[in-house]
This record gives sequence, structure tokens and C-alpha cells, in this order.
Amino acid sequence: MTHVVTESCIRCKYTDCVDVCPVDCFREGPNMLVIDPDECIDCAVCIPECPVNAIYPEEELPQDQTGFIQINAELSHAEGWTSITKRKPALDDAEDWKDKAGKLAELVR
Repeated sequence: MTHVVTESCIRCKYTDCVDVCPVDCFREGPNMLVIDPDECIDCAVCIPECPVNAIYPEEELPQDQTGFIQINAELSHAEGWTSITKRKPALDDAEDWKDKAGKLAELVR
């Protein structure tokens, strides 16, 4: 099992989680982070660090977020999605997006 970044991260991209990851499994895209399932060791230290509650253990994903298992796996190896190991500022309009649902169409691959 692995951990999965879900829709809540889209257009927010808070990076508090990357500071605590012991194996550097986060990958950064234009407007979201994902977890590389091949690198994640299931330690769960990232979960409480996420200010928008976007990270779940795979087996506890809400039903409407299960598609993010494949999205994380795909994008963690996609061109341009690079390793991120240090916190940086969230997106400029993250506060406007943090509580919105239905953001999948906003994902920039």
C-alpha cells in the first residue's frame, strides 16, 4: 500500500508534507503534488502536515477519490514532474481554492 494525494491539492499545492517525508517520494507538477507509489514507505508522517487534508492511505481513500491512485502513479513518472524535497510557498490563489470540490478539471498535467 501507499499514500495518495487527492483532489484537495489541486490549485493549492501546499508543500508542508515534503519537509517531513523521509524518502523524498513527492513529485511536483504545475498545480499539484503527487506521491510516487514506488518510493512511498507508508510511514504516514505527511498526513497531519497537509493543511487541506489531501493525503490518504490508499486503503482509506474516499470512494470519489480512488481515481487518484492512478493519477499519482502516472504523474509521479511523467515528464516535468520532478522530486520536491523542501517546502516552498503555496500557489498564489491557494486560499481561494482550498475548500473547493470538483477540481479535477483544473489539474495541469
